[in-house]
Amino acid sequence: METTAQTTSPPPSIKDVPVHRTASVKSSRSVRSTNDVPISTNPEKRVTVRSARLNRDSLPPSFLHADPILGSENGGHPKPLSIFQCLKLVILSSKINLLLIFIPLGIVADKLPWSDTIIFVLNFIAIIPLAKLLGFLTEEISLRLGENLGALLNASFGNAVELILSIIALKENKIDVVKASIIGSILSNLLLVLGFCFLAGGYKYKSQSFNQTAAQTSASLLALSCMSLLIPAAFTASVPDHVLQVSGVKNLSHGTAIVLLLVYILYLVFQLKTHEHLYATESDEEETPLIPLWLGIILLLGVTVAVAFCAEFLVGSIEGLSKSWGLSHTFIGLILLPIVGNAAEHVTAVTVAMKNKMDLSIGVAIGSSMQIALFVSPLMVIIGWGLGNGMDLFFGIFETSIMFISVLIVNYLIQDGESNWLEGIMLLSTYVIVAIAIFYLPDTVVPNEGH
Repeated sequence: METTAQTTSPPPSIKDVPVHRTASVKSSRSVRSTNDVPISTNPEKRVTVRSARLNRDSLPPSFLHADPILGSENGGHPKPLSIFQCLKLVILSSKINLLLIFIPLGIVADKLPWSDTIIFVLNFIAIIPLAKLLGFLTEEISLRLGENLGALLNASFGNAVELILSIIALKENKIDVVKASIIGSILSNLLLVLGFCFLAGGYKYKSQSFNQTAAQTSASLLALSCMSLLIPAAFTASVPDHVLQVSGVKNLSHGTAIVLLLVYILYLVFQLKTHEHLYATESDEEETPLIPLWLGIILLLGVTVAVAFCAEFLVGSIEGLSKSWGLSHTFIGLILLPIVGNAAEHVTAVTVAMKNKMDLSIGVAIGSSMQIALFVSPLMVIIGWGLGNGMDLFFGIFETSIMFISVLIVNYLIQDGESNWLEGIMLLSTYVIVAIAIFYLPDTVVPNEGH
């Protein structure tokens, strides 16, 4: 068994800078882990994970000798990092940040006589590193704010990119895109990400175990959210009068959205207070923030604004992209858009799965899906209620069916607390079948503004 002694542990790797969405808001920082420490499947035991921030060997010596947080090997008086050094540290936090050069290209492209396809692709790529930076900065600020406020910040910014994209699409009355992106994000995490995690981890290990109780709790909440979509679909099929359908589904959606948001708040209480032992982690070394609080807040606001600009140009180019390539809004929203906000964390989830840290991988996949279903989806209904458009929880018979099947499959696969590569193949093949069906699904099937 591998020891967790600090004197024998290898230096952390820069590749494991965390994603910001996990099943446990409080324990999301555990994705920073780099060493293969066995994770207990006993819910009464705390998971032992070594936390790591950045690879110190990859940083210039001036960072180590000058920063009081990273320490001084000379034993002298450390000096605080300059703003330039902090910015350099943020940029070096991930290789994905090389894609930041696409941000000005995406913004400028909207002002130039370029095709909607080019505008879509440039802003599509630009949002990927921005999503990664949002996660990194959220973690930095949460370390400064303390455990409780930090956990709430993680919960709020857990799906910031999806939230911004949905709000902008909702303002432009692209309700079909909003609904498709919500379902797509859930399916992408449940089938694509979790499937790759099971496959990659199962390729290296014959069988992997994880905290069955925590995973099953999130999956059960997903089943609840799935039921909230089935009921409006059943209501629509049961009421023949179109006027009664529209008014009934709208009122039903408003009430259901409020209930789901309350359930999400109670879930946070369950996770952070009454049953925190199910999600708690112990770190061999205490995590410390690398940048000042004021700089972290400024950078977080700046990145959020950049995401909003790129998202607006991205959504604005969907119509032209759809006509140029013959792609339906449903395919764009359900298959393409989920990649934007999830690509960075998908890579990290698979990476930690190959290190036999399945609790973290499952936390990323199922936890993110649960947040979208219980927080983003009902919040969009509330915002649409305020805007006076037709946003509701009737996502169509087809979309509701594939979500129900996906949640059902995942619940079956995680109930034994173990995973293998064949289960990954099952999830990935399900996603491919869904993608093929979505490709041929016309937009007319997706209800918009009163079905």
